[in-house]
Amino acid sequence: MATFPSGAGNISQLNAVILGDALASEEFDLIFPSHEFSSQALVSSPQKYLEMYKRSVEDPAGFWSDIACEFYWKEKWGHKVFDENLDVRKGPIKIQWFKGGVTNICYNCLDRNIESGNGDKVAIYWEGNEPGVDGVLTYNQLLQKVCQLANYLKDNGVEKGNAVLIYLPMLMELPIAMLACARIGAVHSVVFAGFSAESVAQRIIDCRPKIVITCNAVTRGSKIINLKDIVNAALDEASHNGITVDACLTFENESAMTRKDTKWQVGRDVWWQDVVPKYPQVCDVVWVDAEDPLFLLYTSGSTGKPKGVLHTTGGYMIYSATTFKYAFDYKQSDIYWCTADCGWITGHSYVTYGPLLNGATVVVYEGAPNYPDPGRSWAIVDKYKVTLFYTAPTLVRSLMRDGDEHVTRYSRKSLRVLGSVGEPINPSAWRWYFNVVGDSRCPISDTWWQTETGGFMITPLPGAWPQKPGSATLPFFGVQPVIVDEKGIEIEGECSGYLCIKGSWPGAFRTLYGDHDRYETTYFKPFPGYYFSGDGCSRDKDGYHWLTGRVDDVINVSGHRIGTAEVESALVSHPQCAEAAVVGVEHEVKGQGIYAFVTLIDGVPYSEELRKSLILAVRKQIGAFAAPDKIHWAPGLPKTRSGKIMRRILRKIASKQLDELGDTSTLADPCVVDQLIALADC
Repeated sequence: MATFPSGAGNISQLNAVILGDALASEEFDLIFPSHEFSSQALVSSPQKYLEMYKRSVEDPAGFWSDIACEFYWKEKWGHKVFDENLDVRKGPIKIQWFKGGVTNICYNCLDRNIESGNGDKVAIYWEGNEPGVDGVLTYNQLLQKVCQLANYLKDNGVEKGNAVLIYLPMLMELPIAMLACARIGAVHSVVFAGFSAESVAQRIIDCRPKIVITCNAVTRGSKIINLKDIVNAALDEASHNGITVDACLTFENESAMTRKDTKWQVGRDVWWQDVVPKYPQVCDVVWVDAEDPLFLLYTSGSTGKPKGVLHTTGGYMIYSATTFKYAFDYKQSDIYWCTADCGWITGHSYVTYGPLLNGATVVVYEGAPNYPDPGRSWAIVDKYKVTLFYTAPTLVRSLMRDGDEHVTRYSRKSLRVLGSVGEPINPSAWRWYFNVVGDSRCPISDTWWQTETGGFMITPLPGAWPQKPGSATLPFFGVQPVIVDEKGIEIEGECSGYLCIKGSWPGAFRTLYGDHDRYETTYFKPFPGYYFSGDGCSRDKDGYHWLTGRVDDVINVSGHRIGTAEVESALVSHPQCAEAAVVGVEHEVKGQGIYAFVTLIDGVPYSEELRKSLILAVRKQIGAFAAPDKIHWAPGLPKTRSGKIMRRILRKIASKQLDELGDTSTLADPCVVDQLIALADC
């Protein structure tokens, strides 16, 4: 194992910054794939992985060119497969892959698979919120629906390079809308249908879409969410900022809300069902350069303003397809279900593009994973004979808490590979997932990656090597992870530090929309010469990687990255809040919870009503998923004499690690700490 990438070598004598807790005892437990699984796997041994990995880092141009040639290109790329500069000291950051190559990702997802004889293969099984409500689309049918929407968009002024904002729940219309934009060269910006009107407005103002696509409402579990009201408020707010949208195409989700109950603006709002089906089922492809933009996806930032991550077409296409294929050991007979929403990068890369580029059959589920009972996920697995199941540790922990009986009463015999995404999975949850859900026979692809990376960076390859519960294991092809100390010096062997990436990879994002300076400052200036992930990481004696969480002020709640500054800003907007500081704490189900210290205006008394009102302010401005789990009343906050809030102390108080507070004598008012401790349970 020491021959694996970044394996054990001479341990540097440098003092690495220690991030997170020590590795769990299970780090030494190896879970080996069965001989039967390995013998049929795409990557069947450590030797095969090493052979492919070595070529991918020594000859990236040749390695990725060979893979890219498996897809359709109207014109091949130039002589230079990639061009990069990741060192701010040498000039502007630049990443380009397959520049000059002309292609279209929608064509490669749909037309190419149909032309190869898979037109009648199921592309999407759709499962509604209520059991028994479902739908299905073959590749032929999916292409027809994509073409109809693409023709509508073209007819309404959407051209290559224009933005289209999509605010839809997990209906089949969501991947249809993404593919329709890609077919005509438009740039889609999918917004998670859990964001508030203010968050939607912020994104409309930033990317200025020609059209907004939404639906009137959605039922999730037993709750009806009125999406059209949220979009209406967002469009109103955007118009007050001088940004108007030509049309709001609205899908009638009649199971959740009727037309007559939907608030409507004549002249702007259009019912999807009234116009889209009238368009032809054939639409010419708009061919684009590999480096033309494909989509914008906004992710939380520590400054409070979401970052518009921009991915381009060619490299992302090749990377999302390849990572899906190998990390799930994909076979043409597989039925694949990723529980993520397309409002997040996981839904882009591993619900829509990655699977469809491989000609896969995908399950799309509208509802909550525990509705109407905690066995729903496994009922869906049995119904569609799902073989590849990809979900977040949050769901695993939630189902684990509900009890084994909700799992074991279902067969699950079809399952072949399990996956984990969004945050590190703790070893106890990993073991439960492996032993109970997978009957101790399904390898787990515990993937580490980010919105910015476009696809998996560190991930097991099922069948290739043994796994350690809780470890993301080893790098994917072409990825060169390094761990550096606080001075940016690479540390070898067994260590902990800051996780960076050396060299580019095809799926890397190219910039932050409209803010390249922020792109360079956030990701490339902290450690010049590297892409800085913002995560801490430990590497064990065998070269296995263990992610230890964010090192900046972003909290990972159920796989959703939420900037502390965003939550603090929402709290301070409350008229009775003078100041707020937010930290992340361990949460049994969500991985991390949001813990808010709130200082009120002088004379305002603490009350349960005010606590609820503050939480409501966050729900309104950002969304329910960002609501604080705990409001801790704070007469003051621990600050240095220069005014900097000592979040380290707040984290210790929130975690009740009061014996680890450290030196508080440097605070401007050390007495504040005692006051906060006294109010911990109030």
